[in-house]
Amino acid sequence: MNIHMDVNRAENLTGKTYGALTVLYRTANMHGRTCWMCRCSCGKEKPVLASYLKSGKVKSCGCRAHMPSHNQADLTGIRFGRLTALKATEKRKPNGSVVWLCRCSCGRTVEVSEDALVQGNTISCGCRQKEVQQNIGNMLHRIDGTCIEILEKRKYRKDNTSGFQGVCRQKTGRYIAYIGFKGKRYYLGSYSDLDAAVTARINAENLIYGGFLDAWRKWKDTDPTGQTPFVFEVYRKNHKLYIRKEHNHE
Repeated sequence: MNIHMDVNRAENLTGKTYGALTVLYRTANMHGRTCWMCRCSCGKEKPVLASYLKSGKVKSCGCRAHMPSHNQADLTGIRFGRLTALKATEKRKPNGSVVWLCRCSCGRTVEVSEDALVQGNTISCGCRQKEVQQNIGNMLHRIDGTCIEILEKRKYRKDNTSGFQGVCRQKTGRYIAYIGFKGKRYYLGSYSDLDAAVTARINAENLIYGGFLDAWRKWKDTDPTGQTPFVFEVYRKNHKLYIRKEHNHE
């Protein structure tokens, strides 16, 4: 029943042409995805996923890598984002896509596949990404060595041994809790129970991260010109963590 329903939903590509491929008929699914048998202009038949055909990811049986240059699409002089195609190289991607030598608006040259250019996947030599990263860095506020935005939007991570950031499960079965601040890691204790370790971490977050943000907001409101230095420190005393806000001498 599931196969019958999938056939009804699948778009009929019979007779359509994608690059050098002409769709012949629907064939067995590949990895649960719709697949079509195609005949390449060279005469070879090849099964291709429907999504690959429609996206242009596959345009031939693979023979395009050996086709003479006069059969290629001429992109010379065409601009794609910041890139201008200069000339086709002899290089080919595994799917047969021609690799073009391009010049970026910043002056650098870079080699990019035809598919990446036409589909808009690559629009610069990489300089645009660097500019975006620099702009993001300029938009972030760093106070006393700490990024305000990162603290405000912090989320619990699921990529450690306990499933909670700042809590790690040891081979012994116990849980270690810790917290990082301004390049330092503060040990919060060892616990036999996960909930206890998580509670210790949350309490430390409220004390340090929450305390930092509260102190920063008060400092910004009372001294908008920034004449008074803002310093927020964490220190340990009698095995407990404390905070010191030097800007208001607390």
